[in-house]
Amino acid sequence: MKPALMLERGGHDARSPHTRSVLIALGVCLLAFAIGIQIPIPLGAPLVAVALGILPFAMLFAVKNPFFLCLGFVIFSFFRIHEVFPVLMPLRIPQMLAIPTLGVLAWHFLGTRAIRPFMTRELAVFLTFFIMVTIGVPFATDRPTAVSYWTATYVKICIMTFAIAWLTREASDFRLAMRAMVTAGIAVALVTLYNKVNGIGLVEGTRVTIGRDIRSVLGDPNDLSLVLMFPLSFAVALAIRPSTFFDRFLGGLGIILIVLAVIATQSRGGLLGILAVFGTVGWRVVKNKAMLISVGGTAAAILFIAAGISSRASGGAAEAGIDESAMGRVYAWNAAIKMATSRPLTGVGLDNFVPNYFFYSEHWDGMNHAVHSTWFGVLGETGPFGLIVFVTMVVTMVLSLIHALRILEGNDAPIALRAAGLGLISGVAGFCASGTFLTQGFTWPIYVLVALSAGLSRSAKRFEQNRNPAQDAIRKNSKFTRKNN
Repeated sequence: MKPALMLERGGHDARSPHTRSVLIALGVCLLAFAIGIQIPIPLGAPLVAVALGILPFAMLFAVKNPFFLCLGFVIFSFFRIHEVFPVLMPLRIPQMLAIPTLGVLAWHFLGTRAIRPFMTRELAVFLTFFIMVTIGVPFATDRPTAVSYWTATYVKICIMTFAIAWLTREASDFRLAMRAMVTAGIAVALVTLYNKVNGIGLVEGTRVTIGRDIRSVLGDPNDLSLVLMFPLSFAVALAIRPSTFFDRFLGGLGIILIVLAVIATQSRGGLLGILAVFGTVGWRVVKNKAMLISVGGTAAAILFIAAGISSRASGGAAEAGIDESAMGRVYAWNAAIKMATSRPLTGVGLDNFVPNYFFYSEHWDGMNHAVHSTWFGVLGETGPFGLIVFVTMVVTMVLSLIHALRILEGNDAPIALRAAGLGLISGVAGFCASGTFLTQGFTWPIYVLVALSAGLSRSAKRFEQNRNPAQDAIRKNSKFTRKNN
């Protein structure tokens, strides 16, 4: 017996309820417009009528396409699009997307049963880490701060991690996710370059930011480079393994703009992330490894010169010995180690590193500092056991991606799936490199990578199960023939 609402396309049974739903939505639209024009607000009435008229169609579309809604929520939450374009802030789009997203997911999970949950190794380790973080919240040194971050951000990250993994099923879903991420990255990169050219929101006179005047998360150049780093791996994958000419164009444009924008932030972690992304892709694509290493070394030197690292007020050539920026990280990392050793079971608690910096740091300059390292951040806030589980999650994800890529490439899977695998594994490499100097242990990037990796692993498993034995024999015979020739 098919459910009344099907996420799959095709079939007469799926079309008839859809047609009735459209007719009902159209009727509600006309009724809403008729009511809206009677509201005694000269300017607001048409806008209210239009909004009410669009709402039924939007709800119908969201119910039929939950992946779009989920992806939109993630993009606005992570890329902070409403802060990049402040004109959108009054609309409160993330909040508007949050409740419908959760409602649609609950409807399909509990009502129609159209979402079929599954558990992979990376999702199991992630769930273990989430439980550990949650247990540590009541024991945090600054409990209100931990509770606030958990309820406002981290629990949403957990829900969306499973939602993305369970909803990303077809090659078209992975293609849409990559295109959406790259497009959002291009938008952020364009605003970054605009601010750089016009001297808007500069830190230390040279490092560009976005929304610093409105206290945006992107008001820190390191956090801005983190946001820009995430879509870079998908842009490279689209450019190298495109499904269409549009994908190649979008990927190429994304690479140019995102790299230029990261250079404008003058973030050393961001530059290392760029090298890791291109290095991982090159290692899988380029056969001549010696040439790859020599080109990579030259590219690294060019990147650091182009970024003007030596001209930075902190961490520049003007500072003798170990620069102030590097020493600040050393002090912060030492503080993280002390937090973990003094509270080995739970750490100081979620989002509690900065409030505790004064009590654990050997150096006090009058202000608290961020840890500027994913690994030390997780260590200080969750303790040694939390760091072990977090690293296990990353390693499990890498092994899963390597296995999935081997299956997809060996079975002539759709190019969108192979591109997604390449983008994901290079994205993990970029995360590990940039994460050494950027704080991203409890933000969106790593968890979106986990979710998409789980979805890709599931898709690869289906290809392996549906493999044709005759095709295997042909493939083995062709390999034997090439080897003998």
